[in-house]
Amino acid sequence: MRYRPAPDRNADLRHTIVALAHRHRRYGAGMSYLKLRQQGLLAHHTRIERLYAEAQLHVRRRTRKTVPGGARQPLVRPATANEVWSMDFVCDRSAEGRAITCLTIVDDATHESVAIVPERAISGQHVTRVLERLAATRGLPQVIRTDNGKEFCGHAMVTGAYAHTVTLRLIEPGKPNQNAYIESFNGRLRDECLNEHWFLNLAHAQAIIEAWRREYNEERPKKA
Repeated sequence: MRYRPAPDRNADLRHTIVALAHRHRRYGAGMSYLKLRQQGLLAHHTRIERLYAEAQLHVRRRTRKTVPGGARQPLVRPATANEVWSMDFVCDRSAEGRAITCLTIVDDATHESVAIVPERAISGQHVTRVLERLAATRGLPQVIRTDNGKEFCGHAMVTGAYAHTVTLRLIEPGKPNQNAYIESFNGRLRDECLNEHWFLNLAHAQAIIEAWRREYNEERPKKA
């Protein structure tokens, strides 16, 4: 009868974890722990995981198609930044049903998102213009790795790469594992941004995606 319950010493931490999970709905307990450490909250990871589970904040896994496994190819990470970039496309749709194509560019060494360019359609000339802007602001890498899409193999891309002494490295057809860095990034982009927002139009998509790219580069903890 004389028992007095002790105050909950995890109340503030639990509130912070819930607020973080509502802001980043695709962050799991591990990413939440890294984000809290980044903010200066030094709590043990098991404590974070327990509070995360008590709040029932588990990330629901999205189902994906089962694809047959193929032979793995070694992919060496470059030693320095701006040595090798990877490029690819990610597609989505806006509210009116029109397509949105995003050109994604990633630095293989630092995993930095160099650029994400959402447009209705992107041709080889458009890709070349994007690289020209990057050349003027930060310079171009020695090697650019892409798949065999017509935008990357066309005359405009080959001419632009030759003018800037950039080597184009094409992966084998049907071997996306040879371009694993950009494929991994595209998965995060779709899971944390594209699937989490309903884009009203192209301008809305450009603003949301650019804000996510900046947060990915400047704030998002990197497990590596």
